[in-house]
Amino acid sequence: MATLHGTIVDAATNEPIDAKVHVLGPTGGFHHPAGALLKRGPGTPFFFADGQFEVNVGRGRTDVLVERGTEYRPRRVTVETPEAGVAEVEISLERWHHPQASNWYPGNTHIHYDEKETRPDERLGVDCSVEGYNVTCVSVLDRRQLPYASNKYPIGVMNEFTTAHHVLDIGEENRHYGEKSPWGFGYGHVMFLNIRNLVQPVSRGHILTAQFDPDYPPLCFCCDDARDQGGLVIWCHNGRGMEAPVAAALGKLDAFNLFDPFWMDPEYDLWYKLLNCGMRLPASTGTDWFVCSNNRVYVQVEEEFSYAAWIDGMKKGRTYVTNGPAVDMTVNGAGLGSTLILDGGGRLEVEVTFDSHYPVVAAEVVADGAVVHRQGFPGGERAGTVRCEVGADRDGWVAARLWGDARDSFDQAVYAHTSPTWFTCGRPPEARPDDARFFLDSLDESLRWIDSVGRYDTDGQREEVRDLFRRGREVFAGL
Repeated sequence: MATLHGTIVDAATNEPIDAKVHVLGPTGGFHHPAGALLKRGPGTPFFFADGQFEVNVGRGRTDVLVERGTEYRPRRVTVETPEAGVAEVEISLERWHHPQASNWYPGNTHIHYDEKETRPDERLGVDCSVEGYNVTCVSVLDRRQLPYASNKYPIGVMNEFTTAHHVLDIGEENRHYGEKSPWGFGYGHVMFLNIRNLVQPVSRGHILTAQFDPDYPPLCFCCDDARDQGGLVIWCHNGRGMEAPVAAALGKLDAFNLFDPFWMDPEYDLWYKLLNCGMRLPASTGTDWFVCSNNRVYVQVEEEFSYAAWIDGMKKGRTYVTNGPAVDMTVNGAGLGSTLILDGGGRLEVEVTFDSHYPVVAAEVVADGAVVHRQGFPGGERAGTVRCEVGADRDGWVAARLWGDARDSFDQAVYAHTSPTWFTCGRPPEARPDDARFFLDSLDESLRWIDSVGRYDTDGQREEVRDLFRRGREVFAGL
């Protein structure tokens, strides 16, 4: 049996770099070094390498695929391996995207390691480095006291993994499941970033914690506690959970995790409707369990990189989510997250630019939840500019999204979506009454759940939750 010895280098510097490696032997099997950390999640299997690797393979043709995050082009080579001895291969990775040159910094706002992970410190170091994040947020969570590996880390920024160009923050996923609850997930799940202390309870309800644990307190109360610490609050899991419209309406949220970790219907059904109701919710994303997808959120900062500047950019909506393509948009020359004042209405000049390793087959401009311009690229394009003009006579928002037919190594279709840019004309959007009615109906259903199904220790607890949902309902009724 032969030994395949590989070296991985950066094409620009010729310096060794860590990466993830897939070795397909002559007989079609995946080969990896003994004891290597393996990729988690669907799609192509990989092991992680620190710049070099050795794998035992049979005689014949061996295929090697090497990836590093989404900003390097994947590289595939074929090696003729002998019957015995050592076959040497050097694999040079070319970086196609340099977002930091334009003050864009990628992050992952939603990661956990489960109780089966025996090497969390190693995996955390590998994930941060190979994925090329500038911000990595790992979240404590509580599910019936299972010993999740990432729960061992203390809340706050971890200096061990933090440098001038990368921040590792240990935050929290605050959550609730409810029996037979509308929308599923009970109240829902929220992420707390940049907190100093754990917000209790981390979880509530008998399904998540203990047999007689009440469905109390609601998530909004804990959002307030996180905000009091200077924390960032992000709704996660694609908007599922009956408290999502309440938290959005009452201003408890700073951003909204989409594509988290997979694209789902609520992105369209809920996020767009909330935007139409005037809820300013920038786009964010994460991968949830391990790094089980290529999802990342890019945030543009106004100054040198720091965690505070990154959070400020998130709150201002200077973001886009992607699993590969880079996208930007200006509206009348203004960047993402801006608000344009159009007294009585006007015209919007929209310009969308993109770059991508994988071919993009369509770029779309979305206004108030509807596609108002689509430019297709039947042969696929890796870079381009799309321009269109959109009429505006009512308040609203506009965003851009990209599609690709290619699938990445997690078997996910190529995709990207910007946060909205807002415009005001002095008249509410036509869709607002219908979307407000959608949330009114859903909140009425939630109130019935609180009255008849929810478990509480006292009538006072039930009334506090009922009052919270009523206040959220009043906002939508006013629309």
